[in-house]
Amino acid sequence: MTIDQRGPALPDGRGEVSAAVLAILRGEGTPLPDARAAAGADPYGDDLQLALYVCYEPHYRGFAGVDDAVEWDPALLAARALLEARFLDALRRDAARDHDVDEAVGDLLVEPVHGTGVSHHLQEEGRLWQLREYAAQRSLYHLKEADPHAWVLPRLWGRAKAGMAAVEFDEFGGGRAERVHARLFADLMADLGLDTAYGRYLNAASAPMLATVNLMSLLGLHRSLRGALVGHFATLEITSSPASRRLALAMQRADAGPAAELFYTEHVEADAVHEQVVRHEVIGGLLEQEPHLAPDVVFGIDATVFLEDRFGEDLLGHWRAGRSSLRTPLDGPAAVSVGPEPESDR
Repeated sequence: MTIDQRGPALPDGRGEVSAAVLAILRGEGTPLPDARAAAGADPYGDDLQLALYVCYEPHYRGFAGVDDAVEWDPALLAARALLEARFLDALRRDAARDHDVDEAVGDLLVEPVHGTGVSHHLQEEGRLWQLREYAAQRSLYHLKEADPHAWVLPRLWGRAKAGMAAVEFDEFGGGRAERVHARLFADLMADLGLDTAYGRYLNAASAPMLATVNLMSLLGLHRSLRGALVGHFATLEITSSPASRRLALAMQRADAGPAAELFYTEHVEADAVHEQVVRHEVIGGLLEQEPHLAPDVVFGIDATVFLEDRFGEDLLGHWRAGRSSLRTPLDGPAAVSVGPEPESDR
């Protein structure tokens, strides 16, 4: 299977702020979003989150028809700084909790007896259209899986750097292109009848999903936030294995296909190992060298949990009401109508 990994087309704007940022990328002058508009935008809303995502994408694969030089365009960077400040201020206000690193990590290690999150729902009662929507939304990250975290490597040294590099090596397939996790996710999408092109579902993705990806980019691109990036990475690795086990069972129950199951079974084993490396070598090594970064590590954990919970609540709220979680409907041969679960599927 040939996978189109070139940059996607520019998305549609979702408001005043994102329209202004898109104008910068199109070369239509250099209109900075009005500072008052950015300050008044919902920090978790469609307009600001799309604008921020669009600001970050030139650091990855860019957009079709947009000059690569825009990555360092002063107008784009100035707009990004306004949006980042708004987003960060909200996260520091809403996500932060009063605990230390050991408590924050300990909370991640505890699996609730009666879980109610998205992976539990998909394992126990998820339908094929919900699995497809989940994969379409998550593709905004998984088709560049581990890329945002790679930015932290030049900012670490010693045990933290070695541990981070070891985990990233696995994420990038251990030197085998067909085992790169982004490739495995594209194979999962193909099994689900989804378009595997990079960025294909940007227009369809919800604001809560955009926010989870934007957090990674924000933390990865700022050296001053390297501790928070380590906390973010630890959260993903520590919570991945049990959630992946449930999602593998969900794919199996829906008969989604072997590649759809493989992506998650791969993460069950790999991330169980990664969890130990991240806890003891990456976090442990970082705080041994830079103990003053402990509050940042905690913030990275708290912000990640906060945004992932918001994304899960948004998905389940739509699904339980019989509605799609996407802004635009999925198409393709496997497209189905959403709505109340038919008796035959129960």
